[in-house]
Amino acid sequence: MTEQGAVEPAAPREGRLRVFLVDDHAMFRAGVRAELGTHVEVVGEASTVTEAVTRIAATQPDVVLLDVHMPDGGGRAVLEAMRRTHPQVRFLALSVSDAAEDVIGLIRAGARGYVTKTISPDELTDAIRRVADGDAVFSPRLAGFVLDAFAARPDAPVADPELDQLTNREREVLRLLARGYAYKEIAKELFISIKTVETHVSNVLRKLQMSNRYELSRWAADRRLV
Repeated sequence: MTEQGAVEPAAPREGRLRVFLVDDHAMFRAGVRAELGTHVEVVGEASTVTEAVTRIAATQPDVVLLDVHMPDGGGRAVLEAMRRTHPQVRFLALSVSDAAEDVIGLIRAGARGYVTKTISPDELTDAIRRVADGDAVFSPRLAGFVLDAFAARPDAPVADPELDQLTNREREVLRLLARGYAYKEIAKELFISIKTVETHVSNVLRKLQMSNRYELSRWAADRRLV
């Protein structure tokens, strides 16, 4: 039974599901395509919000795998552009971020699920199928964020003036830094150079008026970013 106003579960499909990939890292998209193998049909890819909106409209996939953070706006911008004109397309967030504000923000924008990039190929294939059938899918620890947000403060925006100063990439770097990653490890995780990591850390320190990574780590932990 479906709640009033909710999208009806999709009818059973014949053949492979049609999937579209949105991520600003070409190497990651290639890896996902290879891991999914013959389980689904990957009908297109995009690395920016503009490309995603245009190509999703053209290909009409069943499910879009959507990165949260991209240089020109990220997954939420794609969702907001597509949800009214293409309500039949289901979106599953696939991100390195497991921060509460990212999870809640994407779900509020219309994603049907949110899984992290540590997910196995078999689990990802199953998540895609479940989202296509109308289910909501989350990596285990992320479901609690959504339940807490909608049960305790269903209409409250997820906002933090200090956090809002930071770009999406700066937030990703901060989160990994607070978890104890070295600059080299952060660079590898985010597919960027060590010099770029150093620049992002300097920008975060300046914006938050802090002097070292230990202060940043405490600040991030207080906001449940770690």
